[in-house]
Amino acid sequence: MTSLAIARCGLALGVTFTTREHVIAIEPRGKGLLGVTLRYPYEICREENYFGGLPEQKVPKEMLDLATHIIATRRGHFDPKKFEDHYETTLQELIKKKRRGETIERPKTRVSGEVINLMDALRKSIAAERGSKRVNQKVAARRHRPSAKRPSAGTRQAG
Repeated sequence: MTSLAIARCGLALGVTFTTREHVIAIEPRGKGLLGVTLRYPYEICREENYFGGLPEQKVPKEMLDLATHIIATRRGHFDPKKFEDHYETTLQELIKKKRRGETIERPKTRVSGEVINLMDALRKSIAAERGSKRVNQKVAARRHRPSAKRPSAGTRQAG
């Protein structure tokens, strides 16, 4: 990996960040230069060390179709301008308030929303997109299954 990066970029340097030396590759970018941090061989771990002990599993076709659908609908060119760092923005606002001498109030606790079954929601979304009523009927049938009646809290006996 290091030799490929050096061959493409033409220059590798050792630089020190904090108290440790790092290897970086320098490549031209527009009117400037871009330094890309490289890793030493001992920093790169083999995938078997992490994934070797995982058992083989068969992914159900429904799950694979769902994942494929999600990826296909979300595919596109990455535009970082579409994303906002809410943490950074909030932190900057707090710092500005502190500098002005304003009191900083604790945020109000959020009201938790209704918990939904994610798989049911995704199935509904796909069904709506395809115009299929079959998946919606399966979801509705699952929701309306009769459940075993439990005694109410007032009729339970202690012990």
